[in-house]
Amino acid sequence: MLCPFCKNEETRVIDSRVVRDTAAVRRRRVCDRCERRFTTYERVEELLPSVVKRDNRRETFDRDKIRRGIKLAFKKRNVSETRIDELVDGIERGFQDYPDREVQSAAIGEAVMEALRKEDEVAYVRFASVYRQFRDVNEFMAELTRILSQRAEPAAKADKPEGAP
Repeated sequence: MLCPFCKNEETRVIDSRVVRDTAAVRRRRVCDRCERRFTTYERVEELLPSVVKRDNRRETFDRDKIRRGIKLAFKKRNVSETRIDELVDGIERGFQDYPDREVQSAAIGEAVMEALRKEDEVAYVRFASVYRQFRDVNEFMAELTRILSQRAEPAAKADKPEGAP
């Protein structure tokens, strides 16, 4: 493993741990030359589908791109890095089992929005406003109205007596 500080190739593992609820291993390493410590994460490389962009370009599936988008949506929200990683892991796992060799970028965007919608409505709206490219305040308000109406539906059902139409 290459030391990120002095670029020495000789490093030692001083501690290894399985990352809870993921298929990753966290390794603490020390450089034999500069003696600085750093952490690496090792995970099984799964075969993920290629991503077909809106302009029909193909890219490799990039979990870091998903993580950056989610992290930006959660900016100044009280969400831990661990929870962000859990969301990204869940989205990635969903596409590891994808039946086709290619996936539309829109499907990935929708999966991210669904995960954010369940986690934090503010983060969801932030991501949706960029992803869906809202052009004006009216489109933004329409999305907020839709969220509020979905939130009101379960409350209205709970208020109805049993057997009422």
